[in-house]
Amino acid sequence: MNWTLEVVIVPVSDIDRAKEFYAGKLGFNVDHDTVISDDVRIVQLTPPGSGCSVVIGKGAVPDMPPGSLKGLQLVVPDINRAHAELVERGVAVSDVQKLGENPNPTPDPLDNVGFLFFSDPDGNGWAVQQISSRA
Repeated sequence: MNWTLEVVIVPVSDIDRAKEFYAGKLGFNVDHDTVISDDVRIVQLTPPGSGCSVVIGKGAVPDMPPGSLKGLQLVVPDINRAHAELVERGVAVSDVQKLGENPNPTPDPLDNVGFLFFSDPDGNGWAVQQISSRA
C-alpha cells in the first residue's frame, strides 16, 4: 500500500497576501480558493510537478501561529536556476549553499547537497534542495 503525503497546512496571517506570494512569486498553481462563509476559506496551492499541495486559510484549517512552520522543503533539478528564478520573481532568498559532501561522486557537485533558503511573508521557513536524479 502506498502512503502519499498530499497536503501540508501552512499557517498565515493574511490569506490574500500569502496566496499572492505562493502563486505570484513562487509560481504555485492555485487548485482552488473556496469561500464557505465569512469565517471559513480554504486556498489550495500546488508547486509545479508536486504531488503534495499546501493549504492556507481560516476556519476549516488547524489554528496554528502564523509563521510557525519551519523545515518545508522543495526539490529541484537545478539549484542555480531555481535561485535565479526566485530572485527574478522578487523572493528574498539565501545564496546557494553546499551542505556536506556526497557519499558518492556525482556529475554536479551540488547534487543532493546544494540548498537555498527563504521564508514566506509570515516567516514560515522553506528550503530548496537540488536532486537532479528526480528530474
